[in-house]
Amino acid sequence: MKTLIDVSVPLLTFTLLAAVGLDLTSKEFARLRHQPALVFAGLVGPLVLLPPIAIGIASVFRPASDVVASLLLIAACPIGGISNTYSYLARASTALSVTLTGLSCLLAGLTMPLVGRGLELAIAQPLNMEVPLGLLFRHLFLMLTTPVAIGMLVRHYWADVALRYRSSVQRLAFIGVGLMLLLIILDNPQAFFTGLLSTIPISAAFIVCCAAAGWMTAAMVTDDDRDRFTLAAEFGTRNLGVAMAVAITLLGRIEFARFAYTYFLVEIPVMLVAIALFKRRRLELVRQPS
Repeated sequence: MKTLIDVSVPLLTFTLLAAVGLDLTSKEFARLRHQPALVFAGLVGPLVLLPPIAIGIASVFRPASDVVASLLLIAACPIGGISNTYSYLARASTALSVTLTGLSCLLAGLTMPLVGRGLELAIAQPLNMEVPLGLLFRHLFLMLTTPVAIGMLVRHYWADVALRYRSSVQRLAFIGVGLMLLLIILDNPQAFFTGLLSTIPISAAFIVCCAAAGWMTAAMVTDDDRDRFTLAAEFGTRNLGVAMAVAITLLGRIEFARFAYTYFLVEIPVMLVAIALFKRRRLELVRQPS
């Protein structure tokens, strides 16, 4: 099962992000040049707000020390690439999501040690969050830049095909996210379900609080609900691949990586519900008489 996950999840992620690229044009990225405050808020906001949120949730739930450390590690990580899929499925600001994800990963070599040092001072414990730069840049190029670029090229040269199959691709994206969820459960059902009672509430609370912080941060610089949803998704979605790499290769703590799996399992349904609610709200606004 582990081999299946190691192969399938990157393949699914690549396919999902290629679908994201099908919906993007260079004009959408050009818009962001006129919104520097929004991009700045999306990059700096998580660095400032997520660590205190993690500390606050840990103080409320008082979980085991390894869960606390795992939560703090996730809070320090850059934005996860699947956030682009969430924005795409919600018909939100996908170009903004791709931009923030890429910049966040590029800056992670600097931001993760800084955030980690701040957390060490706050909890008086060493965390050793030096980011594996080689892994990060490979992940950025292979699993973000390449599939999005392929999708954009298809949209540019075969626009009719991209537009014709956009709805079908969107439905397949939903199915792909569900498959990732199923594979993670099947990997080790006993280990997963054993820790559900303690880890699911913590993960859910952190994701919801971070998403709310992202929405409110965006509300200070934009009145576009699509941008607000995108920042909510960016704040709530962390790069769990980096978290697991740091946990296993630098800290030697497999239990940290297991919590990251649980976090991802909780993140998917929470974000799918958020997407459904956001799309319903947008539809109701459209239907309201002017």
